[in-house]
Amino acid sequence: MTAPPCRQCRPNRILIVRLSAIGDTIQGLPVLNAVRDRFPLARIAWMVEQRAADVLRGHASLDRLITAPRGWLTSPRTVWQIRRHLRAFGPDVAIDLQGLTKSAVAAWLSGAKRRIGFGGERGRELSPWLNNRLVWATSRHVVDAYLELLRPLGIESPRVRFDVPESEADRAAADEIVERAGCGDGFAVVNPGAGWPSKRWPPARFAAVARHLGAAWGLPSLVICADDERPAAQAVCEAAGGHALLAPSVPLRTLASVCRRARLFVSSDTGPLHLAAAVGTRCVGLFGPWPADRHGPYGRQHVAIQKRVCPGSTRRRRNASTEFIEAIDVASVCEACDRILDRPIACAAR
Repeated sequence: MTAPPCRQCRPNRILIVRLSAIGDTIQGLPVLNAVRDRFPLARIAWMVEQRAADVLRGHASLDRLITAPRGWLTSPRTVWQIRRHLRAFGPDVAIDLQGLTKSAVAAWLSGAKRRIGFGGERGRELSPWLNNRLVWATSRHVVDAYLELLRPLGIESPRVRFDVPESEADRAAADEIVERAGCGDGFAVVNPGAGWPSKRWPPARFAAVARHLGAAWGLPSLVICADDERPAAQAVCEAAGGHALLAPSVPLRTLASVCRRARLFVSSDTGPLHLAAAVGTRCVGLFGPWPADRHGPYGRQHVAIQKRVCPGSTRRRRNASTEFIEAIDVASVCEACDRILDRPIACAAR
């Protein structure tokens, strides 16, 4: 249930700050929608770094998108320009989803009198000193923890929805990709890439999963990748025995439209996994060093597989060996795919 907001909690202009990464930006979308639902007349802006901006551009709940280059905080000139844009928007409230120095600095630069951020372990670096309304989140999953930041605005337990934008051009491009691949009767999407080497499952194992999906379910796999991940994607296709096809590189929004048409999405822990989950595609997520119960695809319709977790800091997990992700065996992934494909498509979300 949502509590009625107090008079001072009715902001006219609200700034959300989640600068990077793509997956975390996507998992912040329920915050945007919850704020819009509660304050339909408010103006809402989001500050984000350019790489993750595409998933926000054109969102129905968003009035303004403020983008920043990566490393913006190291350039005094860029900081001044961003300050000018933030001050021109003039938020009453800033919500720092990221809990880092750079995100809290952005909230502070905006001039917002109320700057809501995390206390406790989620409020990292200097963010607890720069934000002035701290929330000690108790939820394990990052989506639920983000939503707890809305408590000072009188928003409690809102309905979770992502509403990833889709244009006619996105739909047409996705239809063309599916038609050219000959996958109109159904397909899976396989994503072998990930930003960190410690998160990358071996291409030969993804190929084995693609062979299983083709033999057991008659599902071809479209293999997606970023440009620098193409060798791994090609290796999957070459070892899949004709059951996998390499998809062209496309923008995130077009990829979202492709995912909407897929029966299944299989991936390591990376932005496209959370994009697929956000548009309603059922996912099997493979997790190595980072805890799946905290960052897995959101909702009961998905399966997150993890055999071993790397304890410690983000730096330690980023630099971890591949032993954590490689602890996941092919049979476990195939069994998870079978479980998902054997379910009715309609499944209650978490």
